[in-house]
Amino acid sequence: MATDINSSPQASAAASGKLGLFSLTALVVGSMIGGGVFSLPQNMARGASAGAITIGWLITGIGMLALAFVYRNLSMRKPKLDAGPYSYARAGFGDFVGFNSAWGYWLSAWLGNVSYAVLIFGALSYFYPPFGDEGNTWQAIVGASIALWLIHALVLMGVRQAAIVNVITTIAKLAPIFLFIVLVLVAFNMPTFKLDFWGTETLTLGSIAAQVQSTMLVTLWVFIGIEGASVGSARAAKRSDIGKATILGFVTVLLLYLLVSLLSLGVMSQPDLAGLPAAASMANVLESVVGPWGSVVVRIGLVISVAGAFLSWTLLAAEIPFRAAKEGMLPAFFATENENGSPSGALWITNVCVQVVLFVTLYANSTYLALFYIASTAILVPYVFSGAYALKLALTGESYAAGEGRGADMAIGGVAMVYGAWLIYAAGPAYLLMCAILYALGIPFYVWARRSRHEQAFTGAEMLIAAGLIGAAIVAAYLMQTGAISAL
Repeated sequence: MATDINSSPQASAAASGKLGLFSLTALVVGSMIGGGVFSLPQNMARGASAGAITIGWLITGIGMLALAFVYRNLSMRKPKLDAGPYSYARAGFGDFVGFNSAWGYWLSAWLGNVSYAVLIFGALSYFYPPFGDEGNTWQAIVGASIALWLIHALVLMGVRQAAIVNVITTIAKLAPIFLFIVLVLVAFNMPTFKLDFWGTETLTLGSIAAQVQSTMLVTLWVFIGIEGASVGSARAAKRSDIGKATILGFVTVLLLYLLVSLLSLGVMSQPDLAGLPAAASMANVLESVVGPWGSVVVRIGLVISVAGAFLSWTLLAAEIPFRAAKEGMLPAFFATENENGSPSGALWITNVCVQVVLFVTLYANSTYLALFYIASTAILVPYVFSGAYALKLALTGESYAAGEGRGADMAIGGVAMVYGAWLIYAAGPAYLLMCAILYALGIPFYVWARRSRHEQAFTGAEMLIAAGLIGAAIVAAYLMQTGAISAL
């Protein structure tokens, strides 16, 4: 079977239900390109000038490229670790750190899906106003719930069938983005782009460093999914395709993001962009260039794009807890599979959580921005430990042949880890504390899983980590109750 896969990966992939290079690349691109790109013009400009945004993309490009190479290298050096960030954190730093990596990734995935559902119906409000600009009216929540369970049913039909649909939606979502880039490039005006280039004339923006910091969670959000091929590596037809798909997906998406955000600043000024609605601001930019039809095209593209990303992240959100449960890090009901090979147990639990939080957005009036900030912060732990594991391997020489060069891999791992640490700083204390609550809620599930296997829950160091998480969660709950911190 292995020989057949390597000699004819696409044919064997089709026969075995495995994913080939094209499907894996589509999974990476589809995971990264969701609703974020359609909101980039406003999301970036709300706290930064053109100069600071350029610096922000430079930092993000270097950091995310390092992370892309980390996942490529780890997929080849540790082929038996086939659950992405969770596997790497556990192998490098122990069971409890591995569990938290899986838990954080899962939290980010399904919270991101809530934000996608909200964003879809916020965009559709252009055609049906009762959905509301923020997509959190009761009509929008009903529509989002129907979409959620339709995608749930599709994934239950089988991972490969869902991946085929993902390929189709990935191709479809790129068309309006390319159209936007071409039309805005034609309308680009250099004097508009250069206007208050460093934001020194806009008192609300602050220093350049503060402006750059304001872009960090936005740029992180739009790149979440870079590890998509690594997470699904157990289902890859050919191991070497994982690294190729990761790099191909990263380069494609980086170019698109740069063009969308920077070209918009040559069409509308920073204050005008900052004043646009947060969701689907790309539609408003194109409307200013070509008229209402441009807004319609972008909004249709947004719905297709976000629906595709919703599907991609439903796959990823179920895969990580499924793999963690298989290895005893989560209770066994997360590891249930159906007759089609879909991770049904994890899928049901995940989508019930999405449904509950959808109802919360109705009553708490939560917004797309608040949800994606929390989701972005939650995924930082898996990213930091992926870089740290790559650095650890290069430092110790594990998986390297005698005399094999390790300097480049040390640098790549180090840059990825430092970038992750910088993002933790950029996230700010409010979102970190709120994420501590979510992480602390996972501890009982970890203890349950360990005791069901008659294994010790914590080592001494792990007990300290758990106590720290619980303490931070208590502080966060108190500060939220008093109104000192808020997601809004």
